[in-house]
Amino acid sequence: MRLFLLTFCLLTCLFSKAQETGSIVGKLTDKEMNNDPLAFANVLIKGTTKGTTSDFDGLYEIANLVPGNYTVQYSYVGYETIEIPNVEIISGKVTTINVPMAANEGMQLDEIVITTVSRKDSETALLLDQKKAVEMKTSIGAQELARKGVSDVATAVTKTTGISKQEGSGNVFVRGLGDRYNVTTMNGLPLPSNNPSNKNIDLEIFSTDIVEYIGIDKTYSTKNYGDFAGANIDIASKNYTGSGFIELGVGVGGNSEAIGVSTFYLNDGPNFSGFYSKDYPAFPLNNYNFSTSWDREVGPTPINSSISLKGGDSFNLGEDSRLSFFAVGSFDNDYSYKEGIVRGGVNVSGVPDNDFDSFDYSYNTNSTLMSNIAYRLGKHTFKYNVLYLNSSSQKQQEYYGIIDKDDDAAQGGGFIQRAAFERTTLLVNQFLGDIKLKDNLDLNWGVSYNSLDNVVPNRRQATILPVNSNDPDGPKSMQLISSSSDNHRFYHTLNEDEFAANIATTFKFNKNEDDEFLSNLTLGYSGRMKQINFEATQFNFRILQRDNNNNVQQQPIIQDIYNLDAYFNQQNINEGYFRIETFRGTATTPNVAVLAPQTYGGDQNIHAGFISGTHKFSPKFTAVVGLRGEKINQSIEWNTSLNSGGPSELDSFELLPMTSLKYELTEKQNLKFAASKTYTLPQYKERAPFLFQDIGGDTYGNNGLYASTDYNVDLKWELFPKLTDIISFGVFGKLIQDPINTVTVNSAANDISYVNSGDEATAFGAEFEIRKNLFESETENETDYLKTNMSVGFNLSYMNTNQNLSDGKVIEETTAAGFPLSVTFTNSEDRLSGASDLLLNADISYSKEFSKDKDISATLAYNYFSDRIYALGVQGKGNLVDQAVNTLDFIVKSTLNKNISLGLSAKNLLNPSIERIQDTQNVIVRSYKGGVDLKLSLSYRF
Repeated sequence: MRLFLLTFCLLTCLFSKAQETGSIVGKLTDKEMNNDPLAFANVLIKGTTKGTTSDFDGLYEIANLVPGNYTVQYSYVGYETIEIPNVEIISGKVTTINVPMAANEGMQLDEIVITTVSRKDSETALLLDQKKAVEMKTSIGAQELARKGVSDVATAVTKTTGISKQEGSGNVFVRGLGDRYNVTTMNGLPLPSNNPSNKNIDLEIFSTDIVEYIGIDKTYSTKNYGDFAGANIDIASKNYTGSGFIELGVGVGGNSEAIGVSTFYLNDGPNFSGFYSKDYPAFPLNNYNFSTSWDREVGPTPINSSISLKGGDSFNLGEDSRLSFFAVGSFDNDYSYKEGIVRGGVNVSGVPDNDFDSFDYSYNTNSTLMSNIAYRLGKHTFKYNVLYLNSSSQKQQEYYGIIDKDDDAAQGGGFIQRAAFERTTLLVNQFLGDIKLKDNLDLNWGVSYNSLDNVVPNRRQATILPVNSNDPDGPKSMQLISSSSDNHRFYHTLNEDEFAANIATTFKFNKNEDDEFLSNLTLGYSGRMKQINFEATQFNFRILQRDNNNNVQQQPIIQDIYNLDAYFNQQNINEGYFRIETFRGTATTPNVAVLAPQTYGGDQNIHAGFISGTHKFSPKFTAVVGLRGEKINQSIEWNTSLNSGGPSELDSFELLPMTSLKYELTEKQNLKFAASKTYTLPQYKERAPFLFQDIGGDTYGNNGLYASTDYNVDLKWELFPKLTDIISFGVFGKLIQDPINTVTVNSAANDISYVNSGDEATAFGAEFEIRKNLFESETENETDYLKTNMSVGFNLSYMNTNQNLSDGKVIEETTAAGFPLSVTFTNSEDRLSGASDLLLNADISYSKEFSKDKDISATLAYNYFSDRIYALGVQGKGNLVDQAVNTLDFIVKSTLNKNISLGLSAKNLLNPSIERIQDTQNVIVRSYKGGVDLKLSLSYRF
C-alpha cells in the first residue's frame, strides 16, 4: 500500500492551484405563473462565451469569473430580455442576483436585489466552493453557525462530517483521531496550544463572532504542515465589506446542574472577570506567608451571562481602492456543576485503589478582542489582524471516600479538596497580502507573531484522613498522611512565542479557447519558529509525625474540614506539626537552590519548501499533485522531580508527496481521489518527564518518544442536486508507522504516559453526508419576496482501527533514551487510543420570513459518538474507555425588526451520564452529568 501511494504521488507531474475568481448565482422566477421557478432560461455574460441555463428550480450559477464589471443578460423564449449592467465580480466572493421575468412588461429595478457576500459566508456559496474544488474540503460559514446557534469554534466543527468534541473540553476528534493528529491554523498561519497537555489550542475559547468561515481539510495538501493525519482546521477571521454598523448583544442563561445546587462554592482569590494571577510570596519556606485561604467560599448565584459589541465599515478611497475594518469585543462566563464518582488504579480483580464521591464546581470566562483592517488597491489586497483572548477556568473540587484501599482511609472517610485556577492569554498578530503581479502571476504571503501565556497560580490541594482508618465517620486529622505532596500549593507558567511565515507564487499558463488557464504551478515556503518554556514550583506541606526530639507526636483533630486555615498557619509551623518544602529540600537544606522550579522547554523549528499544481486534462478531469520537503528540529531539556536531562532532539527531513484527482461524472456529480504521506510529531508534554498530578491518575512524559509516519488515501463521490443540497459518500484508509498511544504504565500508582506502542496501525472508514431542502416556498407581498424553508442535514462516519502492540519495543526504546518505562499490554493488538468507531450528526431547520425585517428560524441538532479508548490497559487490566455520548440541542432565533433580534437555546437536552470505564473489569472509573444549558440572547443593531 505504501509503495502504491508513493508511486502514484510521484509519477503525477502536472502542477496548479485554483484561480482566484468570483461567481454569480441566483434564482429566476416566472411572473406570469405566480412567481414559480422559471426553468431553462438563458443567462449570459454579455461580450463573452460564458453562460448557463436555469435548472428545474430556477437556480443558476456562473463560476470562475475573473474580477471586474460585467453586463448580465437574461432571456427566455416569449419573454422580454433583461440586461443588468455594471455587475461587479469580486475575487473570492459570490454575487447573488434573483430576477423575476415576464412576457409583456419591462424589468422593475426595485424587484431585483443584487448582493455580494464572502464565498465562505453563506451555505450556498460554501457548497459551490466545495463542488468546484479538486481537493476534498468541507467548510462551515457564519450563516450556518448563526442558524444552528453555535457560539464557539469547537462546537462549530462538530456540525461537519466525521468530527466530534471531547466532553468537557474544546479538543476535537476527526474521523475518530484525537488531538495529536490535527492541526489548527488561523488564516492559514499556525496557532499555539493553550494547554501543555495538548497540541492544539482549545477551540472553545474562539467565539464565532470573529469567524467568517471554518475550513476543514481532511486530506493533505502541500500548503499545510506535514504534522497532519486527521484534519487541518483553519479559522478564517471575519473580513467585513458592507456598510457601517454597530451591534450590541447581551445574553443570560444557566446550567441545570449548577442552578440545582443549594449552595455554589468557589475559591478564594480569583475574580469575576478571569483576569487574575498570583505568584507565591517572598520567603515561602521560612514562615507561613501565604495569604490566600485554603477554604472554599460561597460563590454567586450561578447565572451565566454574556455581552458583546461589534461593528465595522468599508468605504472607497478612490476609484480603484477600498478600505474596510471590523472589530469585536466580547465577554461571557458560565457556571457548571458535576457530581459523580472518581476511581483510580482498578486492579485485575476489579477493585479500585481509591474510590471517591466527587463534587466539582466550575466557573469559566472568555474575553475576546479582535480587529482587522483590509485594504484593496485594484486587484491587490492587504490585511492586518490582531486577536487577544483571555480565558480562565476556576474549579472547586471535593472528593470523599477511600484514598488508598491498602493504606490511607482504607474503609472510607478520606477527604481531598483541590482549589484550582487556570488562565490563558493569547495575542495573535497577522499581516497578509495577495498581490496580482500579472493576469497569470500571483503572490500570496502572510507573517504572524503569536505569544501565549498559560498560568496556574496557587492551586491548593489538601488531604484529611480519619484518625482511625477503621472508623471512617470518626474524628479527622493529618495523623496518617505520609506523602508530602498530599497537601500542597502549586504554581506553573507556560510561555510560548512563535514566529511563522508563508509565501507562495502561482504561475498560470496554457489557455483554452474560452481564455481560461488550464494549468498552473505554485512554488512556496512556510516556516514556524517556536520557543517553549515551562516552569512549575510546588510547595509541599509535609506533615511531621515526630517532634524536634524525635518523639511521636499527636496531630491535632481537624474540627471542620472546610476550615483548613485553622490548621495551615504560622502557629502550627511553630508547634512543629508541619513544614513547607519543595522536592529539592527545605529552607535549611545546604548548598541547594530549593526554590529552583521544575522546568522543561526548548525550540521547535520547521522550514518547508513546496511545489504543487494542477492540470485540467479535459473539461471533466483535473489533477493536482505536489511535493513538500520539511526540515524538522524539536529539542527539549528538562529538570524535574523525576529526572533531568537533555537536550534531546528529534531531527529529521521529511519528503511529503500528495495528489488529488477530480472527475466530473456529470454537471452535478464529482468523483474525487486523494493520497498523501504525512507524519505525527509528539508534543513537549508527551516528551517531558514531568509529573502532572490529578485526582484519580497522574501522567508524565517519555523523552524517548518520536514521530509517527502516516500514509493516507481517500475516495469520495459527491452529488449536488441543487445549489443548496449535497449528497456524498466516501471511503478512506490510513497506515500509521510507530503509532503514539496513551498507556497505563506498570506501577503501583497506575500512572499514565505516552509510547510508540507498536510497529504499525491501520484505520479504514466510510463517511456519508446529506444536506437537503425539504421544501422552499416564496410568496410576494407589496414590497418583498418572502421565503419559507425547511432543511435537514445528516452525516455519519464509521471507522475501524487496529494496531499491533509490543512490550519489548517500548522497553527497548525507552531504556535506550535513558528513562525506561515498563509496559505489559493486556492485548497483543487493539484499537487506536482516542478513536471512535461511529460518529453521527443530524439537524432539522425551519425558517420563515414575515417581512423584510421580521423572521424566525429554529434548529434541532443531534450528535452521537461511540466508545473510544482513553488509555490502553496493561497487566491484564482493561482499557480505560470513554463511553458513547448522545447530545441534543434546540435553537430558536427571531428578528423582530431591522434593529432587534432574539435568541433562545437549550443545549444538551438529553443530559446523558458521561462515563469512563475500565472495560475488561467493567468498572466505572469516572461518571457525572453535564447538565442542560439554557440561554436567552438579545442583540440590537444600530
